[in-house]
Amino acid sequence: MKEGAPKPCLDRRRAGVLLHLTSLPGRGPCGDLGVEAYRFVDFLSSAGVSVWQTLPTGPTHGDLSPYQSTSVHAGNPRLISLDPLLEAGWLPRDLLDEVDSFDEDEKAWALRHAWEQFDKNADEGQRNAFNHFLALRKDWLEDFVLFQALRQELDEPWWTWPDGLLRRDPQGLAEARARLSESLDYLRFEQYLFFGQWHKIKSYANSKGVLLFGDMPIFVAHDSAEVWAHQDLFHLDGHGMATVVAGVPPDYFSATGQRWGNPLYRWDVMESNGFALWVERVRTQLELFDLVRVDHFRGFESYWEIPGQEEFAINGRWVAAPGDALFERLHQVYDPLPLVAEDLGLITPEVDALRRAYGLPGMKILQFAFSGGSDNPYLPFRHPRNAVVYTGTHDNDTTLSWYQRLDDDSRAYVDEVLGFPGEPMPWALIRAALASRAKLAMLPMQDLLECGGEDRMNLPGTTVGNWTWRFEWEAVSDDLPGRLHRMASLYGR
Repeated sequence: MKEGAPKPCLDRRRAGVLLHLTSLPGRGPCGDLGVEAYRFVDFLSSAGVSVWQTLPTGPTHGDLSPYQSTSVHAGNPRLISLDPLLEAGWLPRDLLDEVDSFDEDEKAWALRHAWEQFDKNADEGQRNAFNHFLALRKDWLEDFVLFQALRQELDEPWWTWPDGLLRRDPQGLAEARARLSESLDYLRFEQYLFFGQWHKIKSYANSKGVLLFGDMPIFVAHDSAEVWAHQDLFHLDGHGMATVVAGVPPDYFSATGQRWGNPLYRWDVMESNGFALWVERVRTQLELFDLVRVDHFRGFESYWEIPGQEEFAINGRWVAAPGDALFERLHQVYDPLPLVAEDLGLITPEVDALRRAYGLPGMKILQFAFSGGSDNPYLPFRHPRNAVVYTGTHDNDTTLSWYQRLDDDSRAYVDEVLGFPGEPMPWALIRAALASRAKLAMLPMQDLLECGGEDRMNLPGTTVGNWTWRFEWEAVSDDLPGRLHRMASLYGR
């Protein structure tokens, strides 16, 4: 265990809003890093809110889940805004004039057109900036762009590719790079745009006193650049198939557990190379964010191992993980280590001890607080200071819908615990979060807008209809910033 008191990552009491970038308004197929992101920062600042939390920002698969990305480093090109490309002269000035919306194909065409114009017309300064970006990120970027280009060419997951590509034969990779050179250049440009636009919004947010709070999945998607490029770090057979996969046993969200399907780490190999993959993952996240939530923290102490051929998660077992050695290594490189532990679900004393040893804040979900009596750790009066309290997360129902779905006795118990509040839901629970002893209180945007269950972000255990919710500015009442500012101030946030 690490000796001495770790430096805290939560420096003072703060209030934050949870809203993924794709949920921002706008004309494109999803929210992006354009003008609406800046407007949202202004909204947060005017509301006395100093933290903006998003979901993971990597490229997604077809189900759009940000927790199953094709890269642990790359940015999602869907988040790139076209506005700066117009300003740079890489797109026709009239491209978006009088256009109320544009779809994925139209945006893809625009990004390709921007690359062609950049490639032909970029000045020396722009080319130097591009080349500097490529040099800084070559350790992961070259594997990623080749992986993406091959996925697009073959339209199959990497473990079905021809043997020379699956096993990363040097000659096969060289031939693919030559054949796909134009695609590789474009994919590098996408990442250049993403990181450039990200750094600008982060700088703007920080200048307004707003910290960016990210989210890092513990496991890596099977069909990803990292698993393909580092097959020795994962439990795979000779054909690239996962022999054991990640998930969780039966829990609050699913009676049969959840089979996530991510290949599990070969922790012994990772430890032998100084956890290099994790050191670099955290480096990328700390470039993008001021604070990062680590999803499924309990998996660093022990994880649920499911045989690869099993269809359901229920037939798994707990296996010990070297979390202490990992976090000791991360603290050697990054101190303070501004991570938040997602410590929900079945948390043992050993998991809690690991989190405490490295001073990581845990999470408290108020929707989980009203069962089991007065010893429920999610009850507001039981929250420690070194914690992040949420009314609910992206995986929960909206607070209004949650409350309305309770039976009469449960609803009466909630009212009694909260002191029979005069405010209607969700504001009674919002106030409870802001009043909590926890240093950081996070409020989903849906709760601030008093949304119903039709506006939830994700329903765990399902793969259809998730991750697409967006808000409109018309739903933000004129008095919301002032109301939120007043409440945050009352509770020292």
